[in-house]
Amino acid sequence: MPHSPGQDQATVVDLPAGRLRGATEHGVAVFRAVPYAAPPVGDLRWRPAQPHAGWSGTRDATADGPSAPQMYREGGDPVLGGHGSPPFDEDCLTLNVWTPAADGGRRPVLVWIHGGGFVSGSGSLPCYSGETFARDGDLVVVSINYRIGPLGYLYTGEGGEGEDGNHWLSDQLAALRWVKENIASFGGDPDLITVAGQSGGAVSTAALAGHPETRGLIRRVILQSPPFGLDLPAPEAYLERTAAYLELAGAKDVAELRTLPWQELIGAAAGLFMQTMRWGYWPTPFLPVIDGTTLRSHPAQALLNGAAAGIDVMIGWTREEANFGFALDEGYAAATREQVTDRIAETFGTEAAADVYAAYERARPGARPADVLMDLISDELFRVPAIRLAEARAASGNPVWAYQFDLPTPACEGRLGAAHCLELPFVFDNFDQWAHAPFLAGLAPAVRDGLAPAVRDGLAYAMHRAWIAFVRTGDPNHPDLPHWQPYDSDARTTMRFDSVVTALGDLAGASRLLHGSARTSVHTSAPLT
Repeated sequence: MPHSPGQDQATVVDLPAGRLRGATEHGVAVFRAVPYAAPPVGDLRWRPAQPHAGWSGTRDATADGPSAPQMYREGGDPVLGGHGSPPFDEDCLTLNVWTPAADGGRRPVLVWIHGGGFVSGSGSLPCYSGETFARDGDLVVVSINYRIGPLGYLYTGEGGEGEDGNHWLSDQLAALRWVKENIASFGGDPDLITVAGQSGGAVSTAALAGHPETRGLIRRVILQSPPFGLDLPAPEAYLERTAAYLELAGAKDVAELRTLPWQELIGAAAGLFMQTMRWGYWPTPFLPVIDGTTLRSHPAQALLNGAAAGIDVMIGWTREEANFGFALDEGYAAATREQVTDRIAETFGTEAAADVYAAYERARPGARPADVLMDLISDELFRVPAIRLAEARAASGNPVWAYQFDLPTPACEGRLGAAHCLELPFVFDNFDQWAHAPFLAGLAPAVRDGLAPAVRDGLAYAMHRAWIAFVRTGDPNHPDLPHWQPYDSDARTTMRFDSVVTALGDLAGASRLLHGSARTSVHTSAPLT
């Protein structure tokens, strides 16, 4: 649930937009629901983010504001237990700031962009609290809310130059400009900004790094499980999806959509899920659009060219990414060898499909067809595109630090393995904020009474401190971590985060070599039905 103010000491900061009153929580100053752009309502719905007009007097910043409108299921889901809860409202373009002190300290800044398949999540979720990073790393941490689902990712095709699509990206650009202009008042260094994100938030992070407006603004990026294998549509393809959405919403055009309550817009999104689902593919009803103006190329290309090539990069994935979406689905559990072979043929061609199936089967002895499918999807959507980015940057003399998260969760009888999102509580080292998440069941906390810490807490310490070191210096190494070298074309060093943390050469080499022969490298969207 969103945070509400307690009886902690108040903190006041003066900004050009007005005065803010935050609070001190557990030794960290926190400012919540700070506006960074005008509310995108009325005529501003499906328009680029606009400057906020500011406020008079002292604005209370001790409680979270509403999150972006999104689908919500009471009781949550069987993996995360939910990824966003009411209140929701279109007036959501706010951010939260955590700082050790609102002084002149010029501390490194970490900007966190939540993921959620482009349809869920919130920067004010307790699990994304910046408290641990601010306290443990002497960092200033910012988390943002931005438009998601139909309100952020629907391509209308009606705008002029720079207004066509990707309103989510205009929100994030506005938030970064706010950070650049205001973070010094919170003790942060506007010239030392790291942007980090997970899943869809990692796609955002890469898109921001390559955007002309951020040239020289971002020093480093952390890309956690970016689904760079997604085939992002051009305007013509996306307009088919927009037409289907209009029909689902019962509107004849975008002007009529602007008159509908956001609740109806979110309701229509559920129908688009069904229309864009395709067997054996991760469902993505809403996607970024390569419109040539707001987003000129696939975000995975952003870190290979121009000024973005020199940005420090950390990138990683979990060993069984796709288990998150497929392992608990009884329909997929009953998948046959023939079905999975046919799915493989869509990537590798019919002649190679049987051999590729056999290769996946050898890599996981005793694998069911569903296991082969999940490993395939993990490779296509996450692991192999990340490796290709690492390879390309290494070849250009701008390598990355690469990692794989391998620790499986015992939850759900072990079926999830090291699933998508599982690294998040380790990175933030805040398991108390993840009590709602079923996928952590069975991962015990540290043993007390002077005994050695449990695997969970030891791994969290190693990862959390590596992220802090990277934000501070551009190098994730710290005294309690095996030496971690950047990924290059010789050693291909990849850090494996498991019960024993180990730096390995070419950890994902089997996937890299297997998919070198794939006829396509993208996770294609479903045709509309």
